[in-house]
Amino acid sequence: MAGKTIAFFPEAAFGPALNSVGIAQAVEKLGHKAVFLSDPGFVEIYEGYGFEAHPVALSEPMEPEAMAKFWQDFINGHIPNFRKKPIDQIDNYVKDCWEAIVDSSKWAEKDLPGILARVKPDVICVDNVILFPAIKRYAKENGKPWVRIISCSENEIEDDAIPPHMSGCGENDTACHTAFRNRFNEVIKPIHDDFNGFLKTCGEDEYPLGLFFEASPHMNLLLYPEPVKFKRGEPLDPGQFQYLEGCVRQDEAYEVPTFKANNDKPLLYISYGSLGAGDSDLLQRVIDAVAKMPVRALVNVGDYEDRYSNLPDNVIIGGWFPQPSVIPQVDAVIHHGGNNSFTECLYFGKPAIIMPYVWDGHDNATRVQETGHGFKLDRYEWDEAELAGKINAMLTDTAMKARLEATSKHMQSRHGPTKAAELLNTLAG
Repeated sequence: MAGKTIAFFPEAAFGPALNSVGIAQAVEKLGHKAVFLSDPGFVEIYEGYGFEAHPVALSEPMEPEAMAKFWQDFINGHIPNFRKKPIDQIDNYVKDCWEAIVDSSKWAEKDLPGILARVKPDVICVDNVILFPAIKRYAKENGKPWVRIISCSENEIEDDAIPPHMSGCGENDTACHTAFRNRFNEVIKPIHDDFNGFLKTCGEDEYPLGLFFEASPHMNLLLYPEPVKFKRGEPLDPGQFQYLEGCVRQDEAYEVPTFKANNDKPLLYISYGSLGAGDSDLLQRVIDAVAKMPVRALVNVGDYEDRYSNLPDNVIIGGWFPQPSVIPQVDAVIHHGGNNSFTECLYFGKPAIIMPYVWDGHDNATRVQETGHGFKLDRYEWDEAELAGKINAMLTDTAMKARLEATSKHMQSRHGPTKAAELLNTLAG
């Protein structure tokens, strides 16, 4: 079969972007051409991995550096809201996010039709939380399939029997489910009405309140691991939905450096993601606590290395780490609950403390503790003794270790990027 062109259109965030890179790498091994439709600020990232990338304006035109700073400033401006419960973030962070996301869909309609006409993809993979009408229109007019990738928590595909997305509710806490859904729909309705008006101008049917993106009729790829999936009221049809068990990409090798102290002690990796690194007060507090423990720690501080001085001898900071190469070498992880970090820890069988602040981090934090793969810890309401106790438990809990080993074995035996590539290969025909 002649190679086909498979296009990826990930959300402008590192999690979805790098997941799609993992799948694209596997697609090309099968002889196909992978191309990226990209927020302008991410074009260089995809090109850095050797892929062709086409910029799609998702906002007012601005330089890539300005775009990156926009999202940094957006997150940093919301740091006070990260102290709030998920339901109390709906009125501020969540509302502001959805306004920006709807605007991105409107802006994409200007560039996407022309780019799709030039690239002529045989399959289009979209990793986002909102519909881009041009994708559906191109697929319908050209008889091509489109695929939805769900790189956030599994509950992005709703089911009344499971916690609503972004809620952080326990699986069986139905009162929490109801309260969150009601508040979300109340706050989001004006934004949703605006989006439905836009869909109408594009010839698309309106979505029910709370829904901004439908499941693909062709295939939906969930990065979520089956060992921690929710008990749905309506099980997902495997003919339309497939679990990928994570999509760990190939990245550059990493050699653990020699520390000034504690080189014979357990190694931690601490990261709150590329955007969460702006909360340097929190990271400094964690560093100060770790300094007193019999461990070593690699700490991802993003673009803020200049904020740190007089580091303890058992801590090394960096602006970036090739995470899939680092996590296999550590003993435990502290992270923010992004789905990449969540699935990579499970894939490599590493326990994690999740200190969530936004979006599906709340869901993943609750889920890691509910399923016995780690701990949930409030981002700010903790003391050094509590943190030290959870770190010690991660390093010594034999039942947790056995559970992680089983989950890791399950995930690695399926290898998500390869599975995704094979499914896309079939769809491409």
